[in-house]
Amino acid sequence: MEYQYPSSYSVSSSSHSNHHQQGSTTKSLSSSQRSLISVPSLNHHHLHTPNSSVYHHCLTTLKGHTSYISSLTLSGKILYTGSSDREIRSWNRIPENSSTDNSNNNNNNSTVLAGKGAVKSLVIQSNKLFSAHQDNKIRVWKISNNDDHHHQKYTHVATLPTLGDRASKILIPKNKVQIRRHKKCTWVHHVDTVSALALSKDGALLYSVSWDRTLKIWKTKDFTCLESLANAHDDAINAVAVSYDGCVYTGSADKRIKVWKKFAGEKKHTLIETLEKHNFGVNALALSSDENVLYSGACDRAILVWEKEGDDGKMGVVGALRGHTMSILCLSVAADLVCSGSADKTIRVWRGSVDAHEYSCLAVLEGHRGSIKCISAVVDHCNNTNTWSQSEALSFLVYSGGLDCHIKVWQILVPAI
Repeated sequence: MEYQYPSSYSVSSSSHSNHHQQGSTTKSLSSSQRSLISVPSLNHHHLHTPNSSVYHHCLTTLKGHTSYISSLTLSGKILYTGSSDREIRSWNRIPENSSTDNSNNNNNNSTVLAGKGAVKSLVIQSNKLFSAHQDNKIRVWKISNNDDHHHQKYTHVATLPTLGDRASKILIPKNKVQIRRHKKCTWVHHVDTVSALALSKDGALLYSVSWDRTLKIWKTKDFTCLESLANAHDDAINAVAVSYDGCVYTGSADKRIKVWKKFAGEKKHTLIETLEKHNFGVNALALSSDENVLYSGACDRAILVWEKEGDDGKMGVVGALRGHTMSILCLSVAADLVCSGSADKTIRVWRGSVDAHEYSCLAVLEGHRGSIKCISAVVDHCNNTNTWSQSEALSFLVYSGGLDCHIKVWQILVPAI
């Protein structure tokens, strides 16, 4: 029996598509130029042919923020968003109706104000929310009623580094580092914007990266700083990703991706690899579901695909995904889909065969009126189990936030392989 998609869904067409380089590269790279000429393209040769078997639809637009969306994360039934005016909000993750202009959502979420400037990153560990801020701090919130966004409460439990952590190190001279000509502070401090956070797979460790070029590792239980890698890069660090085996990937405005690991019996992480192929600053990193593939997005408009090669597990570039006309600002992976958000105001949804080294752009999501700053994609289990047979189509939800101050929720229907 042929599967019938809802008439309100649109057929995907794969046609057209700051301070630390996280924005347009029009000054340095013309949109007519091909990015990274030395790296082969992985785009399927039918990239510009509409794929009639893939459908996408904007389920709703969440309104309420008055400043641009700088971060978002998902946990259970709740979507958490952070904005550039220090605001954190929670929303029902599954839209309650299919209205594409769900303006009433601004009355149905919990809000907290914290720090100064943008909320750059959000991660959830159990009932704790960690937020990274432009004021160089990481804040920890205890969430109550974390299954009901209407009645959620945030309790501020800590600001990192904690007073106890600072006090235990301030009296020992070797714990102080020079940050400016006449100023020192302890090594547990970030001294510039905390740009991204990531958790270890067991949730015991929190990794933070900053425009101060450091990578820091914290315990999520008592919030102490275990380690700080100073001058981890030559420029601001914009992204971090952590694998199950403990490898830590950092992406920087210095155009490099570095791979770090703490070996058994060692006290500190060691640099084990430096990946150099991008021509401009790296803004985003994401690991494939099996973690054998790393995706990196940069200001050169390309998404590079890196694979582990040989017995030593070293990463090698396989090729590039091309189609965006401006900087790649964010990436997310769900099952075998890769979603990319760009300064060109579009989201692209990619699916590929890693073995064949070939990818297709399944959909171009258009609707935001500003750059896409953050994105998260998940398998839509509700619809996959209740509405559609897995042998017919798979449903995915994509959440995106942009400079237009809106959050959009998209549904993607793709054929099951």
